[in-house]
Amino acid sequence: MKPSIKPHFPKKIYLSLPLSLLAAVLLTGFITLLALWCQPNSFRTVVVPCLLRMPVTIIMNALPVGLLLLFFACLFSNVLYGAALTNLIVCGLSIVNRIKIEVRDEPLFPRDFALLKEAANAASTYSINYPVKTIAAVAAATLIFAVLGLVFKHQPFPAPRLHGWPGRLLGAAASIGILALLIVTAYRSNNPLSDFITKGISVSNPYRLSTVFNETGFPYNFCCQFTTYTIDRPEGYSRSAAEGWEQGGQPATPPDVHVVMVMDEAFSDITDEDVFTYDTKDDPLPNLHALRQDEHCLSGHIVVPGFAGGTANTEFDVLTGMQSNALSTTTTSAMRVVNRNLDSLHRLFREDGCHTSFFHPGDDWFYNRENVYRWFGAEETIFKDEMQDIRYKGSGGWVADDYAAELIEAKFLEAVSAGKTLFNYTTTIQNHMSYVPEKYGPDYDFPPLQASVSLSEQAETMLKVYVEGARDADAMLGRLHRFFSAQDEPVVLVFFGDHLPYLGDNQLAYRELGLDIGPADNGQMSLRSFETPYVIWANDAAAQALDWQSTAASLELPEDGVISACYLGAILVELTGREGESPWFDFLNQLRREVPVVQKSDYVSIDGSAFTEPTPKLSADIAKWRQWSYYKLCHKDIS
Repeated sequence: MKPSIKPHFPKKIYLSLPLSLLAAVLLTGFITLLALWCQPNSFRTVVVPCLLRMPVTIIMNALPVGLLLLFFACLFSNVLYGAALTNLIVCGLSIVNRIKIEVRDEPLFPRDFALLKEAANAASTYSINYPVKTIAAVAAATLIFAVLGLVFKHQPFPAPRLHGWPGRLLGAAASIGILALLIVTAYRSNNPLSDFITKGISVSNPYRLSTVFNETGFPYNFCCQFTTYTIDRPEGYSRSAAEGWEQGGQPATPPDVHVVMVMDEAFSDITDEDVFTYDTKDDPLPNLHALRQDEHCLSGHIVVPGFAGGTANTEFDVLTGMQSNALSTTTTSAMRVVNRNLDSLHRLFREDGCHTSFFHPGDDWFYNRENVYRWFGAEETIFKDEMQDIRYKGSGGWVADDYAAELIEAKFLEAVSAGKTLFNYTTTIQNHMSYVPEKYGPDYDFPPLQASVSLSEQAETMLKVYVEGARDADAMLGRLHRFFSAQDEPVVLVFFGDHLPYLGDNQLAYRELGLDIGPADNGQMSLRSFETPYVIWANDAAAQALDWQSTAASLELPEDGVISACYLGAILVELTGREGESPWFDFLNQLRREVPVVQKSDYVSIDGSAFTEPTPKLSADIAKWRQWSYYKLCHKDIS
């Protein structure tokens, strides 16, 4: 008999604990750099300078990689097997992040793993250029680590009782536990520890998340996202109950009325305050004041979610009927929590056969609008980079409101020519801060500011520049009013501001004017700090189609016209004959008749009285509102 031949394996080499730890550190560094190399940028021109300038960045990227490596190393009792698995996971996710950024200009978030089905369906609609060389490099590194793991093993823990599985599990648990602790501390935004660690980290454009990920590293930012832009699960939430609330909507046959909504940047009527002394001849807002007197106009103020900023949060509130301020104690950008198809005015009007569009003469990546409006159901989005023959006013780089009005008029005529009913939402940008003379050029002749109080040069300058922008916004309103007045097609025009303007540190101009706007000494703010004007106007054809007088009266708006921004869309739904079509908007219309203003813990009833302690019934309705919002954002499946 021939002797049996046994396969020959290399003799295993056992590394001491110090050598194993050294290997873990070196492997962590390699994997971290490889993950950074996988990003959609120039490693040499972006990442390396960033790391040299901000060395804390490499530490913040390496920590989660190292702890994940230790987790697997302990679990499999092999530091190289741990490196192979860590490399596969970290660099694999980094490649997915690269692809997502290149396809949608949006990084990979932890929440995306709850949407794997949606992601798979969406991927088939994109033309994806897979980074073959990068994938090959990651696969090769993973294979090399795995093969080396056949040769090198590390010695067990010195303590006998930690030999075998007890030691493995203890080490793995400790590693993952420390990682979890770091995620809720060092990687959590807006806490002293995180702020101290990351105070030296800066990027070229902190408002563009793809830039943030590219310049400061995927592992670091991915960990940060576990506690950023979260949605708090409301107390008492029941998914099955929320599903039941969605039932009951009936198809509607609303009149074919075009709807144009314009949210004008920082538009306000603060010049109506008594401290200003403008007469009729010099009135900065003549069109707003005239339109308020029109028999086919509803007007008042919306209470927006933020003061002196937060444009996209107002968009979110108006279009969805949800409230940015109620989503989370930490989330500051409602648009960032949207990651799935969502009920909105765009979707409702689209389902009724309207052509739905969104215009914004700014960057599509800002607030992730290019993706969010697709999830809202907008058929068409047009941003600055797609606009032709753009006109600016001055040298500040902000597109003129008059140009935005021209786009709206052109889209309306196009829709009419195609036999379509238009629903358009436009967010303007001209009157964006900062309010400095250079905004309109060095030789611009500003009209004199007319106020009854003496102002510092800084405050007066800011107000002159701001009021000039408000004057142009009002001119845009007048232009659209004249244009749609001349149309035979029925049109409803909604025009409003997103927030009050920022007028200096510590509300400098507001304080000098003596206005009760901005935080008081106790940190609280009056509702006036959140109020911007709105008008809802119908041309003659729309007034006839909607039976304006009767329908407007049936809305039962408060006498002072003050409503939360989240109700504005619901009012439009009812006004245009869509009552009964959406249980969600029907609920909001019922709620606003009881409490037209809800701002965090402040409430205003329909009779104008303010209170902070709601009745049990109102508390239950508010709770239902929050739970329903959570269901829509996290669980409702809209194909």
